[in-house]
Amino acid sequence: MDLILPKVRDTLLFAGAIVEAKIAYQSLFFLTYMNLFKGEIALTNNIVWHETTIKKEERQERNGHKSAILWFTGLSGAGKSTLANALEQQLFQQGKTSYVLDGDNVRHGLNKGLGFSDEDRKENIRRIGEVAKLFVDAGTIVCTAFISPFKEDRNRVRELVEEGEFIEVYVRCSLEACEQRDPKGLYKKARSGEIPEFTGISSPYEEPNAAEIIVDSDKQTVEESVQAILDYLKDNNII
Repeated sequence: MDLILPKVRDTLLFAGAIVEAKIAYQSLFFLTYMNLFKGEIALTNNIVWHETTIKKEERQERNGHKSAILWFTGLSGAGKSTLANALEQQLFQQGKTSYVLDGDNVRHGLNKGLGFSDEDRKENIRRIGEVAKLFVDAGTIVCTAFISPFKEDRNRVRELVEEGEFIEVYVRCSLEACEQRDPKGLYKKARSGEIPEFTGISSPYEEPNAAEIIVDSDKQTVEESVQAILDYLKDNNII
């Protein structure tokens, strides 16, 4: 009995030390988090928006048209980039100020470090939304070609600009047609498990509820789709 009691005592002391260490670690983590949070608040509170001398309306007047975001969304292989570039070519030939922000291209630079998890996809769209907003302020018609699978993220970008400046273009195309096209061989890799979290296969795509423009890229030609978009821009006095 005399031999057992010291062992029990030592075990309890050791267990108590572990508990105390765990509490100390949690306290340290909490204090560190709070300090970072306070620092973030302090940093945010010390940032003030500086109004530009030249206003958006002045840039639009000089360009001869309004500015807007044409947000091309749809499955991989639906034809978003093809249509965005074909549209910009027409706008360019008409003397309009425009630019294309392509999903793959942006991931080579600004969003280079982002993957394809839900959180990274959200951050990808958040960043490009802020960039697109700057193009609108510059008086430019910006065409963005991104899968952008989540409604919440697309709506968040819509809220960044004024009413009528965000034009959602749903490039509708069946999964079967996209998979048959498979211009980059991504569907084949996704089916074999080489690409995890691939939209339409192992990750969801949320269709727009009320897109301003819908083009059926598996039924309409590129020319027909571009003309439909141009008609919308004219009918709504953007160009």
